[in-house]
Amino acid sequence: MNQPVRLALLGCGTVGAEVVRLLHEQSADLAARIGAPLEIAGIAVRRLGRDRGDLPIDPALFTTDALGLIKRDDVDVVVEVVGGIEPARGWLVEALRAGKSVVTANKALLAEDGGTLHDAAAEGGADLYYEASVAGAIPLLRPLRESLHGDRITRVTGIVNGTTNFILSAMHATGAGFVEALEEATELGYAEADPTADVEGFDAAAKAAILASLAFHTRVGADDVHREGITEVTAADVASAKAMGCTIKLLCIAARGADGQGRETVSVRVHPAMIPLSHPLAGVGDAFNAVFVEADAAGQLMFYGRGAGGSPTASAVLGDVVAVARNRLAGVRAASESAYADLPVRPMGEALTRYHISLDVADRPGVLEAVAGVFARHDVSIATVRQGPAAGGAGGAGEAILVIVTHVAPDAALAATVGELRGLDIVRSVASVLRVEGGS
Repeated sequence: MNQPVRLALLGCGTVGAEVVRLLHEQSADLAARIGAPLEIAGIAVRRLGRDRGDLPIDPALFTTDALGLIKRDDVDVVVEVVGGIEPARGWLVEALRAGKSVVTANKALLAEDGGTLHDAAAEGGADLYYEASVAGAIPLLRPLRESLHGDRITRVTGIVNGTTNFILSAMHATGAGFVEALEEATELGYAEADPTADVEGFDAAAKAAILASLAFHTRVGADDVHREGITEVTAADVASAKAMGCTIKLLCIAARGADGQGRETVSVRVHPAMIPLSHPLAGVGDAFNAVFVEADAAGQLMFYGRGAGGSPTASAVLGDVVAVARNRLAGVRAASESAYADLPVRPMGEALTRYHISLDVADRPGVLEAVAGVFARHDVSIATVRQGPAAGGAGGAGEAILVIVTHVAPDAALAATVGELRGLDIVRSVASVLRVEGGS
């Protein structure tokens, strides 16, 4: 057995504490897999006096000096589960430049400035692993950057935020509105006290950037991702989706393809969308995550499991720790960042998608013709039209609801169509606009 591989753990919250427990409980198995025992050299925390229950760790290992811990000569690997941009970025750059491998779950930092971390890893000849940053325990990033490295990935579509998936699943199952479903998610512990990062799509957008970077060999940042949340999704939208044989999910969609000039580009977006109940992602309920990958040779692949929580995330962290520890003992480094393609990111307006549009219109002759004319002027083809009485009343009120689903068109053309519809006298209101994915 080799000399111990010593870890500096940055953070000891929900995930960090579970990492400590698993290291303790599985110490013999981990040592056998690696060829050397794992030891915790120190744990950096914000507050030393916090009650950490029955955590199996010597209290003397705790410190508030994270940078000092990282710089110690007896530290081989740095494990970061603190989150946020700073000071985490400075800590990890320091570790990587010093040749110390890093395992991180920090999706926000990777999406904001992953390039700096990769450059520091190359400079120091160190490993940078981050499986836990996307989809918790689901083995996803390693397959993208290793197992599928000999293939050409064309599209990645995923449900990567458990909180929003729970909310939308509850709305679909019970007919509840967004506010009621969010309250239930909060009571059950699926939503944070401040759920903004989840319900407004920031969390999913960071993960989408990481997935696109790996899938398409291109540095994609959070600012490159078009982002919309689920706060505007209504019970009426969910009911309309059901009537079409669909459900609504918050999707991250990353696609590779040619733009209008024939240039190879990538498009990355996060937004709620209707998908057919026959789609593999439609049955992903509760707080689970799933990612659907399409590649030229491998075809369609699905990755599914628990995407968050202390135990699932700690499982992914330890998987990375085993990998970097084995590399260290073997005197090798994992494959470096693959960003050779350096593809431009296509603006959202050029993305090809479909719309589901619900219009509250005047119930009189010529309305449908006028509405169809707007679509024609923007070169948007209508797939289906459904008309019904306005909510709460029938024909006597002089109002009706038009539900229109389009064929595929550039998002800018669809948005311009909606914009013109809002200005028509015969359109009382545009009740809702949702994209439709997974169909033709």
